[in-house]
Amino acid sequence: MPWKEIWESHRGRIIGVAGGLFFGIVYLMFGFWDMLFFALVVFIGYTLGRRKDESLPLVVPWRNWVGYLSERWRPFK
Repeated sequence: MPWKEIWESHRGRIIGVAGGLFFGIVYLMFGFWDMLFFALVVFIGYTLGRRKDESLPLVVPWRNWVGYLSERWRPFK
């Protein structure tokens, strides 16, 4: 079977095994909690990037917060 046919018919399995190997190596090298933190950071980056690509609003309305905090704690009133 040529590699292209294998890739077309088993793409999800190949990606799943590669991801499993990657996270297994990360676990062995850095530890369980470090791996979970790394996965959380990657997930947050993916989510923010997806929202940017799809032109969705941000999860936290930063402009509203910055405006509120700058009015609340102005150094010279």
